[in-house]
Amino acid sequence: MPESMLGLKRSHRCTELGTADIGQKVTVMGWVQKNRNKGGIIFVDLRDRSGILQIIFEEKDCGTESFAKAEKLRSEFVIAVVGRVEARTGAVNQNLATGSIEVRAESLRILSESETPPFPIEENSKTKEELRLKYRFLDLRRPDLQRNLMLRSRIAVLTRQFLAEEGFLEIETPTLIKSTPEGARDYLVPSRVHPGCFYALPQSPQLFKQLLMCAGYDRYFQLARCYRDEDLRADRQPEFTQIDMELSFVDVDDVLDVNERLIHKLFKEILNIEIPLPIPRMTWQEAMDRYGSDKPDIRFGMELTDVSEVVKGSEFVVFRNALEAGGTVRGINAKGQGAMPRKKIDALVEFAKGYGAKGLAYIAIQPDGSRKSSFAKFMTEEEMTALIAAMGGEPGDLLLFAADKKKVVWDVLGALRVELAGQLGLLKKDDFRFLWVTEFPLLEYSEEQGRFVAMHHPFTMPMDEDWHLIDSDPGAVRAKAYDIVLNGTELGGGSVRIHQSDIQSKMFEVLGFTPEKAQEQFGFLLEAFKYGVPPHAGLAYGLDRVAMLMGGCDSIREVIAFPKVKDASCLMTEAPSPVDAKQLEELGIEISEI
Repeated sequence: MPESMLGLKRSHRCTELGTADIGQKVTVMGWVQKNRNKGGIIFVDLRDRSGILQIIFEEKDCGTESFAKAEKLRSEFVIAVVGRVEARTGAVNQNLATGSIEVRAESLRILSESETPPFPIEENSKTKEELRLKYRFLDLRRPDLQRNLMLRSRIAVLTRQFLAEEGFLEIETPTLIKSTPEGARDYLVPSRVHPGCFYALPQSPQLFKQLLMCAGYDRYFQLARCYRDEDLRADRQPEFTQIDMELSFVDVDDVLDVNERLIHKLFKEILNIEIPLPIPRMTWQEAMDRYGSDKPDIRFGMELTDVSEVVKGSEFVVFRNALEAGGTVRGINAKGQGAMPRKKIDALVEFAKGYGAKGLAYIAIQPDGSRKSSFAKFMTEEEMTALIAAMGGEPGDLLLFAADKKKVVWDVLGALRVELAGQLGLLKKDDFRFLWVTEFPLLEYSEEQGRFVAMHHPFTMPMDEDWHLIDSDPGAVRAKAYDIVLNGTELGGGSVRIHQSDIQSKMFEVLGFTPEKAQEQFGFLLEAFKYGVPPHAGLAYGLDRVAMLMGGCDSIREVIAFPKVKDASCLMTEAPSPVDAKQLEELGIEISEI
């Protein structure tokens, strides 16, 4: 039967003990990782969140009753042990923080028994993720997951400390708010008191933090819970946490400066890694032209090369048709991969098709200088020589080309260079390469909606020198917007905000809002703009993404205590789930077939 803790108080966590404690009487508590009965002596590995400590039970030391209980111990039993710290009698275990000591038990209490777990509680588990998520309360006992969540906690604590020292105030904003258009789908919450009306869960605290600047709070931050009803992927969840901030009387450089110093502090204090400052900057246009992505991975080369001018007179119909349609021809050079088997090249072609390509053209330059190509017969020798020269091609290189609309070519080659880098082992998780991407387009044209939409959100300040183009060429207007990118992942983004009511009203007009619609959706913000608004700017990080990359994880599910799966459900609690008919009736909601 489980026993009480009455009269016992834990003195140490497992790995808080070391050689300095030899001879000391201690009380430790935790879970049985494993036990080994060697006949007359029982070895138990005791685990808590700090790590593992070896306990030795011998009847002469702990007594007949405790020794009998020790014989019954199984994996995941919760126990309390009183004993004395000794130098380890056997070989020192270099793999354990406590590998040079052990605790000789004097008494044992079994605080809780355990059934056999559905999978082993061990690092780097090979158990299918679906099963582990169903039993997440057990999965969270694994040391690697516990390290991840402790790392996440450390990031949060240091961030709060740093921002407080920089004069930021931590202020909470509402999580039941007004639904607004633009951006991802809202999660809606029905109101019982206001039948037929709904709150939305916030996608970000954007409007409220701007209002806090209007209210004179100068510097705000919050670890904000946010919600977006969108399709999931490895670095996206329906509910997530932002490190959210806003500053008054600042411009772009001020925001980037304080955030560079925050990043430097986090990496130095948590990973003991010095991030060189200042972090490099690159405009959106340069990032797209060089890397085919607005969140480029700069740990490796394989940059895009525009060869449209080189091949514009070619008879190769794929190149010619793309250029005649106003598109582009670009390529990447996979250095040293000229001998890649045809089967692998075909697999790259199929990969490219997944990003919108109709195919890939290639030139494989053999080590002896000879060439294999999918389109050489449509090109003259002079044209091929000029194309290879433009690509910096040398014996042993593989040149890959895409020809289509510019956006398609960017998407295809941007994804292809990362896929190749992964195959070639160029993506080192401990190589942290930061980049600011700046000067995003203010607007992008949505074919689906038949209008311009905000690339970030409707409150982003345009570049002063571009504002005159807002009517004649709105797609050419750049924004005072910036993203912080790490190893091909967008960690966060922000912008200088519009603080003039005339510019804000014009933005709503360009986005297709009538004055009445703008007033209906954002009247409270427009009203605030009548009463003295300071210039302000901000930025928000995805805390989950920061923790994922700092922890060397492949998915943000590994740094979130209770994550959702791809269909936004929780396998452990089985949420979302049907609710009682009476609850729906009180809300005036009737469920219909979709």
